[in-house]
Amino acid sequence: MNITVIGLGLIGGSMAIDLKKRNFANKIFGVDNNKKHAETAIKMKIADEITDLDTGIKNADIIITATPLDACLKLLPEILDKINEQTVIDVCSAKHAVCNSVKSHPKRKYFVASHPMAGTEHSGPQAAVSHLFDGKTTFLCNTEKNTKKAVETAKKIYKTLNMKLIKTDDISHDIHAAFVSHISHISSFALALTVLEKEKDEKHIFNMAGGGFKSTVRLAKSSSDMWTPVLEQNAANIIEVINTYTEKLQEFKHAISEKNRNKINSLILEANKIKRII
Repeated sequence: MNITVIGLGLIGGSMAIDLKKRNFANKIFGVDNNKKHAETAIKMKIADEITDLDTGIKNADIIITATPLDACLKLLPEILDKINEQTVIDVCSAKHAVCNSVKSHPKRKYFVASHPMAGTEHSGPQAAVSHLFDGKTTFLCNTEKNTKKAVETAKKIYKTLNMKLIKTDDISHDIHAAFVSHISHISSFALALTVLEKEKDEKHIFNMAGGGFKSTVRLAKSSSDMWTPVLEQNAANIIEVINTYTEKLQEFKHAISEKNRNKINSLILEANKIKRII
């Protein structure tokens, strides 16, 4: 089984590592327009060979596109133009835009829209690691539009990566992703900006930073190349979540400004219920 991975960053690189390590792939072809990333992928043995897009498609049984969302939207129709009947899988975190980009393509049935819910704040091939996906969840979207072979191929890939599988549609996925993933990044970005603004006047503020701050602001280190198009393409859902989130912040602000101990306590206790879920 030959797999071509387009985009040799954290997600694509980590998939390549474990698909080869766990004997699902015989050979990994890598495609990346960043020469330094390509060189690093070879040095780290993420890919066996770096090739151009056309050769990568021709040599592959399976094609995984793991580029940032805006690049995927441009590449995916071109990839489908060039395949025969190979399975094509994407890993973007906003699915409606991706599915919409090829909704009328004659080879749409070979493309499986997926989103493995795993990652770190780091990017590039140097961030790729084994076991990144173990125990995590991946979403397969709109599989009724796929051939049985394409869906089974995607399932085998993610089972090899030790992931749980959930089928859904692209619209539902994007709503849920806005609540559990996208807002987390926005909150982290906003907190980082808030503290950086304060740090201009008080240089030693970071000396007070403990584990809570570091874990909360960790996602602020995430790649802008990856996250800008995601926030742009899933804007409607994200704005709805931001509105709700802002309302909750205002509740805290009002309770604190009024020194309403009972209300503050009530809000915290209500928030504590999240431990029943995660």
